[in-house]
Amino acid sequence: MNLLLDTHALLWWLDDNPTLSAEAREAVADGRNIVIVSAVVIWEIRIKQALGKLQLPANFREVLTDQSFDELALTVDHAHRLGELPPFHRDPFDRMLVAQAIAERLTIVTRDPDIPRYPVRTLRA
Repeated sequence: MNLLLDTHALLWWLDDNPTLSAEAREAVADGRNIVIVSAVVIWEIRIKQALGKLQLPANFREVLTDQSFDELALTVDHAHRLGELPPFHRDPFDRMLVAQAIAERLTIVTRDPDIPRYPVRTLRA
């Protein structure tokens, strides 16, 4: 399975937070699955950090690198796909993750109740 981590799922994984569901934890830990972090997630995290809404370790970049997650860049195709989505969700970061998941045929690991309204596979975070 190819998993795309939503922002909260990534942060819960990195923090070993018990809020992350056992199913999601097992899927991320399963070496047979490809786990992907979008540039959109890092963008959202860094914005929240800059606004003082999120504390990150000084070595956050290295912490991510140590996870061996694949990276997903934002493309023009992803942006066009976002424009085709119905307005179920107002958060631009989540809408872009949905567009990326659709374009790349990924399963989003999320707890967001609006994301499953889109035609995208999800795994409860």
